[in-house]
Amino acid sequence: MDIQLKRGFLEICVLAAIKNEDSYGYKIIKDLKPYIELSESTLYTILKRLESAKMLTVQTAEHDGRLRKYYHITEAGLQRIEEFKAEWKELISVYQFVIKEDDHE
Repeated sequence: MDIQLKRGFLEICVLAAIKNEDSYGYKIIKDLKPYIELSESTLYTILKRLESAKMLTVQTAEHDGRLRKYYHITEAGLQRIEEFKAEWKELISVYQFVIKEDDHE
């Protein structure tokens, strides 16, 4: 898969993982595991990029005596998910065009 396309999918997956509730790194990886493989290093790169783009915010809280970063989706992050949904409809149309059988066979 094209690296830019995959990067975009991973960003949307991370945003979707925190859409309904704040979460932290390990839980995000665990929640995405049934759908897509994501390493810790890739996840934290994505989280930093999304934070820089103001699509999520970070809050540090203590958990079992350790500090843990919790990620919260912003309005910009929710908007990005909606944009992706609209783009996805177009991608499905392109996919259907590419895979359709040649009508002349």
